[in-house]
Amino acid sequence: MSQFMERFNALRDQKAYAQIVDELPYIKLMGVELSEDEAGELLFQLPFAERNVGNTALPALHGGLIGGFLESAAMLHLMWSRESLETPKIVDFSLDYLRPGRPQTLYAKCEITKQGKRVANVLIEAWQEDRRKPVAVARAHFLLSQ
Repeated sequence: MSQFMERFNALRDQKAYAQIVDELPYIKLMGVELSEDEAGELLFQLPFAERNVGNTALPALHGGLIGGFLESAAMLHLMWSRESLETPKIVDFSLDYLRPGRPQTLYAKCEITKQGKRVANVLIEAWQEDRRKPVAVARAHFLLSQ
């Protein structure tokens, strides 16, 4: 039983998005924000910050930042969706960069494509102005505790 997951579940039930971010230093350092969209689905946002630029000639967001954002979104989405006191463990993460991340807010949504007793697969999509033009898509495979 994890004290962290107990706190996380309590904050989730209160929809205390900012407090969840404060509990996760890596997420907070990136500047990730959580909210819900009009349909009540979890929405991840990474507001633009100059420190997140990897290619100053374009300029474009750093690819590692995009990858970390999507991996973190997948983990949080899975934790948000499950009633568990154990943190899932990532086994595999595959990322496809489709276009440069421009210097503006990056959004992400996740979909659990499979959840069994031992494993879960999550599909993550990131976009900026138009969801039909994704910046990156990723697939994450998690091991679930028993």
